[in-house]
Amino acid sequence: MDYAQLKLRHRAERGAWHPNLSLRVHRALSWLDRAEQLGSQDDADGQFILLWIAFNAAYATEIEEKYRDSEQQTFRGFLDKLTQLDAGQKRFDALAWTEFPKSIRVLLDNPYVFADFWKFQNGSLPEPAWKASFAAANKAAHVALGRQDTVTVLSIVLSRIYTLRNQLIHGGATWNGSVNREQLRDCVNLMGKLVPLVIEIMMDHPETLWGDAVYPVVK
Repeated sequence: MDYAQLKLRHRAERGAWHPNLSLRVHRALSWLDRAEQLGSQDDADGQFILLWIAFNAAYATEIEEKYRDSEQQTFRGFLDKLTQLDAGQKRFDALAWTEFPKSIRVLLDNPYVFADFWKFQNGSLPEPAWKASFAAANKAAHVALGRQDTVTVLSIVLSRIYTLRNQLIHGGATWNGSVNREQLRDCVNLMGKLVPLVIEIMMDHPETLWGDAVYPVVK
């Protein structure tokens, strides 16, 4: 599904939903809409940032800092919830194993979206440590790939995408620069399919508790 289809459904069904779900979907769709518009303008940087915001609008909840898990654990918990809800249709399986298996493998093997690589570049981690960390992480990822463990693979992929997100959001890249085009293209393609799927499954299950949205509307 794309923005137009999802928005039509949102308008038709939101009256029966919990306000928290309606707000999450409304916000996520607004960013997805703009991301899809940028797809025709050859602005992969802007499109990626907007897709990430759309994803964040869908899943994020307010958590006290002392209880906050790592991002990968947060992603895993959210994806696990979604895949259990979607067990009958297995749309995440289709995404991972039919549509994007090659892109996922390439992304997992790319050190430029691995956080410890940049810690080494910044001098906060010795070279043997980041290489050992990368090897261990990729071994776990490839075991999960071999088992077709969709939740584990996608949560690891999202943690890599999060590294690219940090690079862009914190000014660590040049707009339309040449050095990160490959990983940016792969991330945009994957997020462009993942985000609408996340929104669609949330809409399929309005009875599920999604938690209070971050920054609620204050009138």
